[in-house]
Amino acid sequence: MPSGAAVARDESTRDRVARSILTNGPSSAAVLAERLELTPAAVRRHLDHLLEEGLAEAREERVYGPRGRGRPAKVFVLTDSGRHAFHQAYDDLATTALRFIAEAGGDAAVTEFARRRVAEVEVRYRDLLDAAPEGQNVEVLAQALSADGYAASTLQAGAGEQLCQHHCPVAHVAEQFPQLCEAETEVFSRLLGKHVQRLATIAHGDGVCTTHIPGDAVKSQPVSPISDSESARTAR
Repeated sequence: MPSGAAVARDESTRDRVARSILTNGPSSAAVLAERLELTPAAVRRHLDHLLEEGLAEAREERVYGPRGRGRPAKVFVLTDSGRHAFHQAYDDLATTALRFIAEAGGDAAVTEFARRRVAEVEVRYRDLLDAAPEGQNVEVLAQALSADGYAASTLQAGAGEQLCQHHCPVAHVAEQFPQLCEAETEVFSRLLGKHVQRLATIAHGDGVCTTHIPGDAVKSQPVSPISDSESARTAR
């Protein structure tokens, strides 16, 4: 029978595995082992425990672009129960407050609340993006979101980019009040000066909140007018 110290070490390591998934998003066993400097066997043992407890689930890794041969890699994400183990003790209070706002003022009042909630964040992020090097606005936005606990990253997607938020502190509240996600998307559009599109949200059961940012349109080169002499030569 393992000693109390051994059990405590196991729980501590298991917590590290779960927290790494929460912070970095869907992760394979191999990536977790490298990230946490653990053996693959140890990681798989802790993943098996998280799966048995219903705190994590396995999914096929999403592949962007052409898929190679073989089966997609298996990645692990936290379930709703797993997320509850780490955060959002205030969810019930926030949901109750928003439900009261909705009953008193309707959906429009909830939308206004959501927009006011992100207004301060928009001002703070605006200063950061104004100082960002050219072409790095999305990366700077991801860094700012990560500093606020959203564990954000960027991904090239064709001519555009995808902004991925692997953690959302208000996901459980946003399940009932999508106005929170909509207000955040509006802020991203204003900060980046582009019409962005929300492709997936943790609040709707996806593993990651994903926002598509279109690339800059390619400007066509102006065509020089053909002179009369050139036109005459062409006609001959």
